Amino acid sequence: MRSVKTGKPEAAPRAWQRMLSGRRLDLLDPSPLDVEIEDIAHGLARVARWNGQTHGPHIFSVAQHSLLVEAIACALSPGLGREGRLFMLLHDAPEYVIGDMISPFKAVIGDTYKSVEKRILTAILLRFSLPTEPDAALLRLAKRADRASAFFEAVGLAGFTRAEAERIFGRPMLAPDVCAQGLEPLSVEAAQQRFLARFAAVERGEERRIEGEASK
Repeated sequence: MRSVKTGKPEAAPRAWQRMLSGRRLDLLDPSPLDVEIEDIAHGLARVARWNGQTHGPHIFSVAQHSLLVEAIACALSPGLGREGRLFMLLHDAPEYVIGDMISPFKAVIGDTYKSVEKRILTAILLRFSLPTEPDAALLRLAKRADRASAFFEAVGLAGFTRAEAERIFGRPMLAPDVCAQGLEPLSVEAAQQRFLARFAAVERGEERRIEGEASK
């Protein structure tokens, strides 16, 4: 394509994001070699859930949401293994690049967002030697844990009534105390470090010693 003004070929629009690690992640063709967990933690700790419409002195970040989802998944499936727990921590990891869009807006945009999100998630999973096509049971568990987290976040932080949250997210078959501590919004730095620490522990294969540990 040529420029109308100069008649010269136009440069392709930039489609990569520079990370603080120095990596450049191509959004159209992301490489696992350009994925670093420190960049993921840094980004997710700075992305607000619920478009920032939550109570508290700090945002409730996607990093905290990811920790909560992993804690809930472990409560729902106590025998969840290392790969499953890593997947829970990384289920929203593409948002370190593309941000967190609320579900109604994703529905408006359609498949374009999902396509980009899928490519980035695939690169992330490859980077950490995880299956790029998780089995159906793990995906069902991730969805249950994600919706349960959304329910408790909606009621505890985002101003939803319990009836509204149940209508939208369903009633979670889970004791509220599993999520209680994980719903306290943390500073960006604390959320980032907590995510990194939990990721490292799970990657090493450490078992969860206390229920709700990820949210402490």
